[in-house]
Amino acid sequence: MLNGKIEQLVVGPVQTNCYLLINTKAQEALLVDPGADPEAIKDMVGKNSAVPKAILLTHGHFDHAGAAKTLGDFYQIPIYAHMEEKKTLEEPGINLSGPMMGKPEVYHADEYLKDEQEIDLAGFHIRVLFTPGHTSGGCCYYIPMEDVLFSGDSLFCGSVGRTDFPGGSAATLVRGIKDKLMQLPEQTLVLTGHDARTTIEQERMYNPFL
Repeated sequence: MLNGKIEQLVVGPVQTNCYLLINTKAQEALLVDPGADPEAIKDMVGKNSAVPKAILLTHGHFDHAGAAKTLGDFYQIPIYAHMEEKKTLEEPGINLSGPMMGKPEVYHADEYLKDEQEIDLAGFHIRVLFTPGHTSGGCCYYIPMEDVLFSGDSLFCGSVGRTDFPGGSAATLVRGIKDKLMQLPEQTLVLTGHDARTTIEQERMYNPFL
């Protein structure tokens, strides 16, 4: 990586990957998908002497968004999500906090993004890639200068996200992955929402869903 350092913490009951992307020159950072365990995430931030500047949500399920407000309030930083994910965030039956956790919760974002929108945060230039299908407003975040993609639950190592939840569509998800993600450089590191990381090249060659 050019200017970035990545820390990963597995959080919550379904083993979600939460990431801290650190700009090593400025010691500023981004939090991606802080789904649970806010105190452990604060420890990760502190150990790296990083200053969080924003929270990026790939989608609104409880296991990715659950600790976002706590951390956003603590660090006084904005939460970002795709504009089509507002309903998922705000409805417990769709964000699965009710059905799966038995504890209905409402989530939010401060800034709602559009497909292919480009933003600059913590010294990183970020491109938003809309990849619905796991949820109606799921997206990925691509950082070209670092050759890194945060894929959430859209693309996994050797697999793709589940599509049997509200707002899911297998055809839509696969089409978005092919049209948006498989066009990225083959060396791009893919940091997934669960389980192992991968690369675009590996998924082009071996992912049976693509």
